[in-house]
Amino acid sequence: MIISIDKHGHFRGVYTDSFPWRELGTPRIQRASHLEPDHLGLWWADLSLSNGPKIGPFARRADAIAAEIRWLERNHL
Repeated sequence: MIISIDKHGHFRGVYTDSFPWRELGTPRIQRASHLEPDHLGLWWADLSLSNGPKIGPFARRADAIAAEIRWLERNHL
């Protein structure tokens, strides 16, 4: 997991239930992307909410999620 902290002490990371966010304070959770299947059942990660691209297609939803997280960690954090 990658967490970034700015000069004001605000932190950001990709949400996961396995991390104790509340131990760092009151979290403010925002959607950073959308993951949706197309008419063929292929998965796409739309990162436009984070000023990013639409990436895919992926045959498996898990692969789309992994690509989505990689992009967010490299470009949004």
